[in-house]
Amino acid sequence: MLLSRLLEKIEYSGSFYDCEIEHITNSSFEARERSVFVCIRGFATDGHVFAPKAYEAGCRVFVCERRPERLPGDADVLLVPDSRRALALLSCALYGEPSRSLTVIGITGTKGKTTTALMIKHLLDCAGLPTGYIGSNGIRYGAHSLDSKNTTPESHILQYHLRKMVDEGMRASVIEVSSQALKLHRTLGTEFSITAFTNFSPDHIGQAEHPDLEDYFLSKKRLFDEYPCPLVIANADDPATERILADCRAKRILFSTHKNADYTARGIGLCKSESILGTSFICTKADGSLPCSLSVPGEFNVHNALCAIAITKALGLTDAQISSALSSMRIDGRFETLTLPNGACFVIDYAHNGLSLKSVLQALRKYEPNRLICLFGSVGCRTRIRRAQMGEVASKYADFSILTSDNPDTESPDQIIDDIARQYDDPDSYIRILDRREAIRYAAEKSERGDIILLAGKGHEKYQLINGKSTYFCEREILEDYINELMYSTK
Repeated sequence: MLLSRLLEKIEYSGSFYDCEIEHITNSSFEARERSVFVCIRGFATDGHVFAPKAYEAGCRVFVCERRPERLPGDADVLLVPDSRRALALLSCALYGEPSRSLTVIGITGTKGKTTTALMIKHLLDCAGLPTGYIGSNGIRYGAHSLDSKNTTPESHILQYHLRKMVDEGMRASVIEVSSQALKLHRTLGTEFSITAFTNFSPDHIGQAEHPDLEDYFLSKKRLFDEYPCPLVIANADDPATERILADCRAKRILFSTHKNADYTARGIGLCKSESILGTSFICTKADGSLPCSLSVPGEFNVHNALCAIAITKALGLTDAQISSALSSMRIDGRFETLTLPNGACFVIDYAHNGLSLKSVLQALRKYEPNRLICLFGSVGCRTRIRRAQMGEVASKYADFSILTSDNPDTESPDQIIDDIARQYDDPDSYIRILDRREAIRYAAEKSERGDIILLAGKGHEKYQLINGKSTYFCEREILEDYINELMYSTK
């Protein structure tokens, strides 16, 4: 695309040579000939500093908030008021406004985004509507399954994959829209067909995230204020719903487990087998009742399912299609269960703050385990209040805790565990094992029939971040290796 066409919707100053552009990036490592390099001021680094490296890689067009130093005179520098907004709009233009060719569903909320989004993808795929997914569990469409650094990728990555989805025959795309994405304009220019709100609770407050709870709330609210779409699906049980939709003019469909709403769950019960800790309920709606069975426990997952049902019904799915697909749904890292030969049940879940950990432990307690054991840590270099909250919850709701590491990064794992351990009054109610792999094997070796052991915090992640280095780490594989060793030793 000619640079002049790319710039049609951008407010800028500066002159340029009109050339063909094939690529856009904010990383000097990705810059090349026919690239536009957009200089972004991040939390830790400033992209303006890396403009000379992008020049060395062959890039000659730079979109910046100020002229970078040491940039040769033949570089075309275009100054913009906000380079993040410019990156988003340039990306939409370069990739041909791909959201206009898809049914795009955007989901925001503190908890439940991933489960709800993947439920929707599964339901639509099963109904013959090929659907892409972008969120915490990566980027998925067709045969592609990629990791993503952020829940919602940077705008040029988002628009690139939306274009690929269109080109590969996807009919819809479900996007987890994080508060950071909304605040930093990553989704700017995306046209949503449906938006949804799951819930709101304190989280993501810190130096590299949101300065306070109000900023976090207002960032989420932007999805409903700044992205007009025909339909909004929202949780009637959450106290924040009324305020978050106060300025939204779209048609609303509400779901609830307690109130009369457009979609309501009745008769919530437990389903338990050797390999499944599930939930059953009846979804009541205007056109009748729908029996539902989930392979995951907890009322919060009933909320997630109601949201997915409301969205897919709006897109034309039948009750039979929804019921069948829900019962076959499995989600990586969200209540993944694995039973050891001794009859102990391990649950792998992404619960990584106090509220989500409490919800998971309370849900598991209802299955009346012999012992409820919680293995967890907390990420380094992030909000320290999470550690106290998680320690307080686990000390109250678990019978025993195994305190270990969870992406400590450059922070001392001992210090992180110290912050958690302060919440325990009884030193015999927990053990410290710094190495998470060793902690998981300890839990397996000490487990007994009827125990439920929750591995919290990592979920779908397949890495450990230690001292700034990411190494491969998969909790399910660690447990499977242990089972294989047991089976081999008994032959």
